[in-house]
Amino acid sequence: QVQLVESGGGLVQAGGSLRLSCAASGSIFSIDAMGWYRQAPGKQRELVAVITSGGSTNYADSVKGRFTISRDNAKNAVYLRMSSLKPEDTAVYYCNAHGVLIIRDISRPRDYWGQGTQVTVSS
Repeated sequence: QVQLVESGGGLVQAGGSLRLSCAASGSIFSIDAMGWYRQAPGKQRELVAVITSGGSTNYADSVKGRFTISRDNAKNAVYLRMSSLKPEDTAVYYCNAHGVLIIRDISRPRDYWGQGTQVTVSS
């Protein structure tokens, strides 16, 4: 199967920066899009940023200009550089791999999620 492992979360002061990493492992043939979502206490999970295998990106309005998503297709990895962090960015951040084709069955694209990493921004 496929596993996503995230790293890089932590506690940071407002205005600071963090870099999240996520690596997918397993019998992967290809991954269409990879992205980051977040869920704050009492709120629904929301899209933060997504990047396709071709490098096209999309960001939530709330993070545009502050966050940058990037990807290493050879490593099946995705990164999120977060700058000018605000207390409202506090959440559990989840990595997502969308449209994953696994080697033993490339006819059915699948989605996978990481376990989440906590980001806390203090004021």
